[in-house]
Amino acid sequence: MGRFKGLLYFAGMLVDVVIPAYNEEASIGKVIEAIPEGVVREVVVVNNNSTDNTEKVASAAGATVLKETFQGYGAACLRGIGHINAKEHLPDVLVFMDADYSDHPEQIIDVLEPIKKRGVAMVIGSRTLGKRQRGSMTPQQVFGNWLATRMMKSLYGVHYTDLGPFRAIQMSALNQINMQDRTYGWTVEMQLKIAKAYLPFEEVPVDYKKRIGKSKIAGTLKGTILAGYKIITTILKYR
Repeated sequence: MGRFKGLLYFAGMLVDVVIPAYNEEASIGKVIEAIPEGVVREVVVVNNNSTDNTEKVASAAGATVLKETFQGYGAACLRGIGHINAKEHLPDVLVFMDADYSDHPEQIIDVLEPIKKRGVAMVIGSRTLGKRQRGSMTPQQVFGNWLATRMMKSLYGVHYTDLGPFRAIQMSALNQINMQDRTYGWTVEMQLKIAKAYLPFEEVPVDYKKRIGKSKIAGTLKGTILAGYKIITTILKYR
């Protein structure tokens, strides 16, 4: 049956995980293995056109591996959501995390806590509130994060400290907000739609370390510019 197969309830919640992955063979196995036992029913890794052994490593670690040929973070997340929504038993909560091992997957318990205790719709794992290893975020990432959260507060009156990819959301809320973005605007779209729907959310501190390998976005000038442009236009789009 495998490590993550079958019905498994954590504190009365059925929890699944989606991890978008593009050429992360060196890290994806570590990410999956670091998810605590007894918390998650299924880990879904969405292979987003990898040319390395990401798929093989993820499968060997116990994940369900899907393929998404459209190159984009949001597209990979949407592919994972589609798989989850086709299940006979929908999860109560869906968790998203990155494949590069910059997150601390064991902190999934902290990210789930506000949903378990207070029933909030969404929890953002905030790197700003947590401990960041020196060099784990580039200066442009830190500035972009600061600018995006300030824009959201100014335009929408909603206070976030981070656009962190490590997050949990109730499945009912996720389906309610009808996510659409297929590229870099994914995280901010979710946060804005939750706020505009007046659904309760919280942030919890999460730690952040240097990723394994080079970032496909922050590691290149083109990726940084495209991501920044998309995030800003997405913020303006929902005014």
